[in-house]
Amino acid sequence: MAWDVVIGLEIHTQLATKSKIFSTAPTAYGAEPNTQANLVDLAMPGTLPVLNEKVMELAVKFGLAINAEIGLTSVFDRKNYFYPDSPKAYQTTQMDYPIVMGGYLDIDLDDGTTKRINITRAHLEEDAGKSVHGEFAGQSGIDLNRAGTPLLEIVSEPELKSAKEAAAYMRKMHALVRYIGISDGNMQEGSFRCDANVSIRPVGQKEFGTRAEIKNLNSFKFIEQAINYEIERQAYVLESGGTLVQETRLFDAEKGETRSMRSKEEANDYRYFPCPDLLPVVITQEFVDDIASKMPELPDAKKQRFIDELGLPASDAAVLTSSRELAEYFETVVEHCGEAKLAANWVTGNLSAKLNQEGITVTEASVTAEMLADVIKRITDNTISGKIAKEVFEAMWNGEGSCDEVIEKKGLKQITDDSAIEAMIDEVIANSPNQLEQYRNGKDKLFGYFVGQVMKASRGKANPAQVNQLLKEKLNG
Repeated sequence: MAWDVVIGLEIHTQLATKSKIFSTAPTAYGAEPNTQANLVDLAMPGTLPVLNEKVMELAVKFGLAINAEIGLTSVFDRKNYFYPDSPKAYQTTQMDYPIVMGGYLDIDLDDGTTKRINITRAHLEEDAGKSVHGEFAGQSGIDLNRAGTPLLEIVSEPELKSAKEAAAYMRKMHALVRYIGISDGNMQEGSFRCDANVSIRPVGQKEFGTRAEIKNLNSFKFIEQAINYEIERQAYVLESGGTLVQETRLFDAEKGETRSMRSKEEANDYRYFPCPDLLPVVITQEFVDDIASKMPELPDAKKQRFIDELGLPASDAAVLTSSRELAEYFETVVEHCGEAKLAANWVTGNLSAKLNQEGITVTEASVTAEMLADVIKRITDNTISGKIAKEVFEAMWNGEGSCDEVIEKKGLKQITDDSAIEAMIDEVIANSPNQLEQYRNGKDKLFGYFVGQVMKASRGKANPAQVNQLLKEKLNG
């Protein structure tokens, strides 16, 4: 059968605060188990939560970034459930009155088009602790360091139609929260993860199918694998005459498959009610306006500026704004060399290839933006050719010195003297009588042969434009 795929994502991003959402315990990653959970996090009798004001500021920043409505009055609720990693036996979250309502995010598709994904809401909540398995024979441990860590849960409308679209949406959201500085987005540390709600229905059917929620996906690769597997699983069950049940599933990355975890609860199973320990939170429009006045340039606006003001192709602008760090690196290169298109070619080409090869981010690159700008300046002032520049870049990456030091040390300065180039051309022509005759008899493609021989004779240091001009004069003379 032909199936229509329906996907909605719930993204949990850890907010960049130094302390937890309702307590003064720190949120730093990597501490010894249970050393960052205080009496409030442990739900000891007599303790009361106090809201961290910073989380409101960060949530408002996000709402502004997605063109959402900001809830000037929001309410915290208790979501009741019992798991060993939740000492309270409930989670403090937001249900009917969240801080962010509506909004959207535009994603770029493989065919070059843009698709708008609407956002239902984004609400504040606290994270749970973590169950630790395998460290104690026959037992599990509980680490409550994460209990009470502030999260913003971002809920999309069920408008994603494929695993690729879901991954594109997750990447775009990841870039956005890091751009506006509300989260470090570190997926390995649990700062950015998502739950995927996946269902299928026969093409043309309006009613949604039975959905499965795949929990805690923390990589772009895994979200594609998990959703694709789940689509195939659901189709197989239905096409075999079976019935799907609404459930929560986990993704096994080693086996590349999802497996059942528990039946999916409905909202009424959690017995939501307003938290009696926390009053409704009221913020003013002046508070929102002040945050809006300090917002950084957003990635879509930056991308459009690169296209309109710097004349970059949309594809290059999209790559360069895929992360805040890469965009800042590129802008620093342009600031120092003034050559936007050449800078874009180098950042999206040689630099990105090196980063991918070594599995590092641009902030860890051994060639700084200023160093790369120096390379580009030496290309534009004809000190070195584009080909030699790659050799210089490689040497700089390996720590052999600055651009000018490498050029001087390796003797890579470009040959621009006409007489020196003419001498090499004369020698190449003299040694290629057969090719010369064929060229003059109309075999124009041999021009490339002569260019190659001259560049070889100069060890790549002859100015290519001069070689081409002087060769044409000599060959046609």
